[in-house]
Amino acid sequence: MTTSSSERGVSLGMPQLPAPAYPDDVRARLETDAREVIARYPDSRSALLPLLHLVQSEEGHVTRTGMQFCADMLDLTTAEVTAVATFYTMYRRRPSGDYQVGVCTNTLCAVMGGDAIFETLQEHLGVGNGETTDDGKVTLEHIECNAACDFAPVVMVNWEFFDNQTPGSAKRLVDDLREGQPVQPTRGARLCTFKETARILAGFPDERPGAVEEGGSAGPASLVGLRLARGETAPARVVHPRDGGPHDEPQHPAHRPPTAEHPSSHDAPQQTSASDPAHPAGPAAEEGE
Repeated sequence: MTTSSSERGVSLGMPQLPAPAYPDDVRARLETDAREVIARYPDSRSALLPLLHLVQSEEGHVTRTGMQFCADMLDLTTAEVTAVATFYTMYRRRPSGDYQVGVCTNTLCAVMGGDAIFETLQEHLGVGNGETTDDGKVTLEHIECNAACDFAPVVMVNWEFFDNQTPGSAKRLVDDLREGQPVQPTRGARLCTFKETARILAGFPDERPGAVEEGGSAGPASLVGLRLARGETAPARVVHPRDGGPHDEPQHPAHRPPTAEHPSSHDAPQQTSASDPAHPAGPAAEEGE
């Protein structure tokens, strides 16, 4: 019995039809925005990354139409634009949710419970890696290191940090997102949709009242070495961002970070997934072991 090439999933190399054009009003609006972005750069092709964010803000992912638009505006070939759009994971190539929920599964986050969080969310949401819930609200994916190892395990939503997560806190987080409840990141401004985030990344002002002032930087745990070098010490405060309030935890002075809202998961024991019997992620060690 033989099977056809289409049944085997083999492409015969037939050329694609040209990308459909944006509606005239949409293209006119995007051209105005694109010219503003391009004017910031001495070499127009340097504007490709923000222009890809701009077209992503229009449709929620980078379409063939969006890539053709970028090529037209920058006098590039579609192959040059496609090479960039497919290289960076921040550009989505297919429709996705209002909230991109990324669970760090790189080494440190994984051993601290990131793998357990990711598996829990897959089961809870009924989706796999890179898939979107039926209501179009949440796209789940595992992501590489986001330079927040001091707060492992970390979950990011539209590139905003949610530190020191557990399987339970992550489930409540995605439930709140799907229900439209207000959600505040551990560090940084309150959440907006993925399309709104993409427009901000394209270089346009964040128009949400107070959002700029809310923007965070390096977390306190990341600055412990600098503070200690300056002779600053303070008792540690351990916070479970979504599981409860702060409590004091005495430590050796050499290991104390400055007083902070969200210190590191390594500064004192916390109930991460590594110590959750329902979601084992390795042996749970007591302090001092």
